Amino acid sequence: MDAKDKLFRQMVSHIAASHQLHYDMTKGMPIGDITPLQYEILELLTVKQPMTLSEISDCKGISMPNTSRELRKLTEKGLCEKVEDPEDRRKQYIRLSAFGEEKMGMAFGHMRQLFLQQIEHVPEEDVARISEALEVLGTTIFRGNS
Repeated sequence: MDAKDKLFRQMVSHIAASHQLHYDMTKGMPIGDITPLQYEILELLTVKQPMTLSEISDCKGISMPNTSRELRKLTEKGLCEKVEDPEDRRKQYIRLSAFGEEKMGMAFGHMRQLFLQQIEHVPEEDVARISEALEVLGTTIFRGNS
């Protein structure tokens, strides 16, 4: 097996492990009466906003009508809001509302606590190496989405 094939296999393994880690860190999340899909949309908006409806739909792999329905529900709950593009009034962006920012701050606080427990006994030099590795992944594999 060559180095690139080995890297591919490692990447697939890490993607699966990341999904499991995300599940473990979000179960029991203090976010109220929202569905897992709604949470994922809020989480996406937390790290990358504002976004258009089509960007959210593409990123989450769900149809435009389903995305629109879920965003309507999130808007009704006061967690996100639509804003018009000042240069093109036909274009709308979605962002978290102040209430949504507050709720996601609590959710990320919960995740942070679980994450810090998980790395509690990891030596500082390993924490630095992990951080450096994530930066390399972010700029090469994930194209700056880290």
